[in-house]
Amino acid sequence: ELEAAAKANDRTASYVAAKAIEGYLKAREEKRLAIEAAIIEADKGVFISSKAMHKWMDSWGTDNELPPPEPDIFPETT
Repeated sequence: ELEAAAKANDRTASYVAAKAIEGYLKAREEKRLAIEAAIIEADKGVFISSKAMHKWMDSWGTDNELPPPEPDIFPETT
């Protein structure tokens, strides 16, 4: 498969392999950064309840489709 891809793109197999590894590592880093950002956001404690999400999703494809819900769960303040 590697040889076929290299031939189809008029490149060497090592070039195609290096580009594939580069793409894999870039995607892995982007995923890691997205997870870190999601954790930071989740630690704020602001969420949309499942009830609000289900109500919104149930409206999809209907004549009365609702806008995306706003957060309705907030951290408790003491």
